[in-house]
Amino acid sequence: MSAHSSSEDAEADRILMIKKILSAAFYAFASFMITVVNKTVLTSYAFPSYQVLGLGQMIATIIVLWCGRSLKVVQFPPLDSGIAHRIWPLPVIYLGNMATGLGGTKELSLPMFTALRRFSILMTMILERFVLGIKASWPVQVSVMAMVGGALLAAVDDVTFSWTGYTLVLLNDGFTAANGVYMKKKLDSKDLGKYGLMYYNALFMIVPAAIVAWCTGDLEHSAAYPHWDNMLFLAQFLMSCLMGFVLSYSVMLCTQYNSALTTTIIGCLKNILVTYLGMIIGGDYVYSLLNFVGLNISVLASLGYTYVTFKRKPNNYMLLNEANSRVTILNRM
Repeated sequence: MSAHSSSEDAEADRILMIKKILSAAFYAFASFMITVVNKTVLTSYAFPSYQVLGLGQMIATIIVLWCGRSLKVVQFPPLDSGIAHRIWPLPVIYLGNMATGLGGTKELSLPMFTALRRFSILMTMILERFVLGIKASWPVQVSVMAMVGGALLAAVDDVTFSWTGYTLVLLNDGFTAANGVYMKKKLDSKDLGKYGLMYYNALFMIVPAAIVAWCTGDLEHSAAYPHWDNMLFLAQFLMSCLMGFVLSYSVMLCTQYNSALTTTIIGCLKNILVTYLGMIIGGDYVYSLLNFVGLNISVLASLGYTYVTFKRKPNNYMLLNEANSRVTILNRM
């Protein structure tokens, strides 16, 4: 009986590990694709408003999930007076994360954008400690500090420095960290589920986002954009809108099967490709030796963290970690 139980536990662990790896790979692919497409739309085609692009992503999310629920492909609760309270503060974090991320992509070269994005990892680790009660191990802490150190070294010799770009990216780091941690908390509550969180985040924030875009004149500037008849631009604009939904789904899936910190790290690992491709895409990167060395230190530290995170842990350690996390979440809700 004991041998049979051990065999079942081993099989369950193997399936869980496969889900962890596949969800992480899916998120990395989606995050890579949307970063490249957004950069092309906002910089190469000089689309005037990252706010309007964000509105397109929210509209696509709402339409896809509404149709999916109507066709009974996905399920999530109908709108009621208590939903806003149950998902708070995720809608505000969602809007801030999307707006500052698109703005930072527009203002900075991709290599510098990816370097500064690594501060989100440190912020996530700190928030996990105080919100979820999860303390990172020493190997994890060392790898995170090395990533941040490499990012700082790269930023020191940034000859294309932009106050606006740096501010937007650092704000985006904070929103990303908060989104990952609070998403984990809401997913663990098993209330709305990943589809409900995605749908209502976009639904509650689309009107405020549209009002801001209208007040800043972004809607008018976007309507006057001269390349709406360019089929290649239009295809990439629509792809960006749909990839916004795919990215949101992949973030929730990865966070559900992994930790919020792991989801954030995976997002930065895909920047290994984005960093080097970004020296070509957009045409706004200026090479310097110190910057290049810093980027590579951060990349190597990211690889080290990946090894530390995904190597197999003993069952009792995993169960204890999960139990402690659940108790902390229930006490704080």
